[in-house]
Amino acid sequence: MRPDLTHALDTAWQALGRPGVWWTGGERLQILSETRAARLCGLCRRRKTALSPHSVAGRHDAATGLRSDAIEAIHRIVSDPGRLSENWYRRTTQSGLSDEAYVELLAVVAITTAVDTFDRACGAPLRAAPAIVPGEPTRRRPAGAKRGLGWMAMLAPEDVTADDPPLYSAAGRIGGNVHRALSLVPEAMMQFWDMFEAMYLPQDAMRDFGREYRAIGHAQIEMLAARVAVRNQCVY
Repeated sequence: MRPDLTHALDTAWQALGRPGVWWTGGERLQILSETRAARLCGLCRRRKTALSPHSVAGRHDAATGLRSDAIEAIHRIVSDPGRLSENWYRRTTQSGLSDEAYVELLAVVAITTAVDTFDRACGAPLRAAPAIVPGEPTRRRPAGAKRGLGWMAMLAPEDVTADDPPLYSAAGRIGGNVHRALSLVPEAMMQFWDMFEAMYLPQDAMRDFGREYRAIGHAQIEMLAARVAVRNQCVY
C-alpha cells in the first residue's frame, strides 16, 4: 500500500478520538459506533424498501446513548442518503441538534464509512476504535460563514479570516461546492479532505490530464466513481 495512503487513513482514524469543535472525543467515537450499527438496523432496512422512509415508524437499533436526533441523523445518512431532504434536515436540526454539530457528525460518519469500506475491500478486519483523548470541544463557529448555497451555512474562501484554520490552503482546494459542504466546521472539513485526497486525487492532480498519478488512469477513476455514486444514489 502507498505510504501516503496508509498515513492518511491512520491519521484520519486516530483523529476521531480527539475532541472536535462541537463533540467530545468520546461522543465522536459514539458516532463511529452508531455509524457501524446503522448498517444492521432493522428500522433502516424497512425504511429503505418503503416508498417513503417517513411511512415507517419505529426505533432505531441504537448502539449508543447519543441523543435521538443524532441517532436519527447518523442512521439516515448511512442507510438512505439519496432520499434526505431539506425538510428532514430542518426537522432534525430544529429538535436541538445544531447545524454545526450536524456538520461535524456528518464528517465523522463519512470518515468512518470510507475507512471501513476501504478495509473491507482489502479483506482486512474493521479497525478497533481509537483511544479517547480527553478535552472539551472548542465550539467556534467561523465568523464569515453564510447561508445561501446549501442547507446549512458555509464558509467561502473570500470569507475566511485570520482566526480560521487554513481549510483551503492545500494544493487545488479552490472552494468548490464539494469543499464548502463541510466548511461550517473547518477542522472537520480538513480531516475529511486530507484523507479523501490520498484515497482519490488532489484537485490539482484531477485536472492534470497529462500525467497519471495512480495505478489506474483518470478515465478509469471517474468511471468507478460514477458507478459508486449511482449505487449510493448520489445525486450531486
